[in-house]
This record gives sequence, structure tokens and C-alpha cells, in this order.
Amino acid sequence: NYATMVLIPALKAGSADLRTVVSQGGLSGVHAGSRFGFAKVSTDSNVVFDDPDISTVVIATRHNSHASLVTAALKAGKHVFVEKPLALTLNELDEIRSVHNELATKGSVPLLMVGFNRRFAPHIVRLRALIAATPGPKSFIATINAGSIPSDHWTQDRSIGGGRILGEACHFIDLLRHLAGHPIVGFQAMAMVSPARDSASFTLSFADGSIGTVHYLANGSKAFPKERIEVFGGNGVIQLDNFRRMKGYGWHGFRCMNLWRQDKGHNACAAVFLDAVRSRTAVPIPSNELFEVSRFAIEIATAVSS
Repeated sequence: NYATMVLIPALKAGSADLRTVVSQGGLSGVHAGSRFGFAKVSTDSNVVFDDPDISTVVIATRHNSHASLVTAALKAGKHVFVEKPLALTLNELDEIRSVHNELATKGSVPLLMVGFNRRFAPHIVRLRALIAATPGPKSFIATINAGSIPSDHWTQDRSIGGGRILGEACHFIDLLRHLAGHPIVGFQAMAMVSPARDSASFTLSFADGSIGTVHYLANGSKAFPKERIEVFGGNGVIQLDNFRRMKGYGWHGFRCMNLWRQDKGHNACAAVFLDAVRSRTAVPIPSNELFEVSRFAIEIATAVSS
């Protein structure tokens, strides 16, 4: 659903040449192929990996297949855009890193990108610029009113979806890492008692002394904003609500930024990746950050589920 509702339209908006779509059952692939104008439809991913005319692979499968498909694509010399999470286990992550590093030493590493779209949202682009102009450590708070989903949903299955903290809250680990602009050096985490353990709070420590707390909660009301980001620093505060309205409180040079429609950066994320593929410039998110965020996401998810 995410691929057909959001990701493929974003790629199409970026003028991607849509060559082959692969789906396990076939029917969804036929639907996507017809709707978006793919040249071919298949149920065999090797058709993509073996095609010399395909330069880039986009992976939007269930989470437990991400790591193996990323590894296969990199070994085939394809650029990779993979939806989060990059991997479900540290062993999977190490395998991807090993393949990536081996190709890098040969000077032939393809681009690797994870779909952390919020980095590229208009509000976040402005927010990061404002933060960069304000010296000193910051405090970041991300409150995610995620809502409940059934405990038997595939994303809750730790062997398939990895659980919601790894499968979804990783977005906000990456977002705070991006805003801080410094490596994560540690974390503390706790979860509410529930069968799925999908309501949790965790705090990240950054190398510059900044801290960032994520409250990912599945037990709230839909009447409350779904995503709220707050930044405290330099005797000022900036608050972003639902990627629609951003307001500054005592923040030098900034009062507000409002959009008519919510924009979480999906189109911009796809566009910067496609531009990097075409121009062979550096990947929009450095690989060391992708591996860092993925490692902490796995470790935090493990901590809150135990």
C-alpha cells in the first residue's frame, strides 16, 4: 500500500524510468504495473538484479526481506533505495555494511539510501538551518501519537516486521540524528507494559552534548496531533506540529512557517536520490549515518521489548 500510494508516485514525480515491478503474489504487481506504466511485471526479483539496463532498485517489501534484498542488489551493482528499516538484526546490518565496505574499497560501491523522508520535509530543512545558526547543545523532543494497531498485524511480529519501535520509530531516531548533526553516543529506553510493547520512550545522547527524547505512543487519541517536534536551545523554543505549522518562541530571527498541506518530504526524498543516481554525486544520507541510525534502532527495539 505504501509503495502504490506514496513511493511509486514520488518516483514518478521525479521522472524515474519505471522498468520492472516485482511482487510476491503477482496481482499487486500487475495492478501497479498497469497504473504507473511499468514496462514489465514479474514475481522473480532476479529479473531485476540480472537486467543490465536497470541501474537502480527500490525495495518496499515486508521488513524481514529488506536486508537480503539490499545485499543482493548491491552485489549486482545496483543503486538501492530501501524503505525503513534497513535491517532487523545486527547480523543483517553487519552483512550489509561488509558488502558495502568491500565494494567501496574497489571503488565501485553503488548508492545506498534508506527512505528517511522526514529529513527532506520543508519544515525540517528550515529547522535544521535555524539550529545550525544557534550555537550550543540542544534538546529535542519528538512526541509521536502513533495510534493502536492489532497485536497480530505483521508489523508487530518481531520476526517479520521487527515491531513498531524498530519498524516505525526509527524514522525519529534518524530525524533527531539529522537535526543534532552529531553522532549518537548512547541511549536510555523504557516501554509501557503491554502485549505488543509498542508504547515507549527513549532518550538519545549526541556527541556535542545534545539530547533527544522520542515518545512513541500507541495509546493516545486521534484528536491529538500525530507528530510533534520540539527544539529547545539558545533560550528559545521551536515547535513543529504535524508538518503543517512551525512556530518559534523567543527564537532569534524566526516566528512561524505554515503550509496549506502536510508535507513529510516524500517527493523531495525521492527526488534527491534520483538526482544523486543521475549525477553520481554523494548519496543524500551518508552511509555511516544510515548504519549508525540502524544500529541504534535495533538496539533500542531490543531494549524495550525485553
